[in-house]
Amino acid sequence: MIEGSCLCGAITFKTDAQPKGASMCHCSQCRKQSGGIWSSAHVPVDALTISGPVSWYAASPNAKRGSCPVCGSFLFWQGTGEDHISFALGAVDGPTGVTLEKHIFVADKGDYYQIADGLPQEAQ
Repeated sequence: MIEGSCLCGAITFKTDAQPKGASMCHCSQCRKQSGGIWSSAHVPVDALTISGPVSWYAASPNAKRGSCPVCGSFLFWQGTGEDHISFALGAVDGPTGVTLEKHIFVADKGDYYQIADGLPQEAQ
């Protein structure tokens, strides 16, 4: 079981599913919303239980982002029409049991850091 929460505890989430697609996103939207790189993994939508007042924002027609309206924690990302949802690995309470697989949107990464961990890097 993986369980997580926002900074203030108003939102909690949990899943019994094994997360997949663990990545670090370097896109400009994730950087602006999180203040840096956003690490996440995804599970089927019906495998994630979310409790609390999630505020959803469609930053583009391609996806929506879920955050806490109380503390501002950026917790979820879901592509339009997709049957899975990503959750912030940094919001997991305790060990994640997940290993990062790749970096995504590295063409948009900030100029103030280098990626040197040897994981695959996808431009988009």
